[in-house]
Amino acid sequence: MAVAGTVLILLLWLLALPLALAPEPIGNNAQAFADGARVTVELTFIAGLTGIFIGVIAALGRTSRIKVLRWLASLYIWVMRGTPLLVQILFVCFALPTLVPVLRFDEFTSACVALAFNVGAYNAEAIRSGLLAVPKGQIEASRSLGMSSWYTFLDVTFPQAFKVALPPLVNNTVALLKDSSLAYAIGVVELTNVGNRIQAATFQPLPTLITTAVIYLTLTTVMTQISDAVERRYDVEGRQP
Repeated sequence: MAVAGTVLILLLWLLALPLALAPEPIGNNAQAFADGARVTVELTFIAGLTGIFIGVIAALGRTSRIKVLRWLASLYIWVMRGTPLLVQILFVCFALPTLVPVLRFDEFTSACVALAFNVGAYNAEAIRSGLLAVPKGQIEASRSLGMSSWYTFLDVTFPQAFKVALPPLVNNTVALLKDSSLAYAIGVVELTNVGNRIQAATFQPLPTLITTAVIYLTLTTVMTQISDAVERRYDVEGRQP
């Protein structure tokens, strides 16, 4: 996992070097592609980590005994999963400040908020499945030993639920990397936006789009390796004795 993470960091910082060797219009825009890739990864990690936290909260709401919390969590998941991500990004950037003026964000923050709440809805269902997979007998046994509900959740329920939910969580994060391309719609200068600007300036769509696609493919490949390492680290499939 550490090796894969190091490779990702080196890739982001050294990406401009191999691109600079490419013919025009890629070579003279190598640094722009590298900067766009870094913004894409920043969006992915900020929204991904926040989305896991939101997913935990929503999953707890869905499994709560309090009817209002279950209803609110279900409403949130229904809305976020039932509307296009692009509409959500546009809503946070343009409509939300009109409704709540204090929630006026810049373009990057708006994209992070929309992406986090979107992936959080999918994470919530994955985490809820993990929570429901924990045998009730273990929870009852821990309570019979005098453990409080809070410590039972932290020490017994959540570690097992997280292990079950980990594969879909990491898959959601990898998918988030590609979904972050929609941030171009509100002017975030990420990888797709950089490619569109270069294409518009040079009128050479083929090399620009191929380069953009190759960079995305490289980033998703490295992130997939990181996710595989995380799953092996926690022995998700129970292969270790």
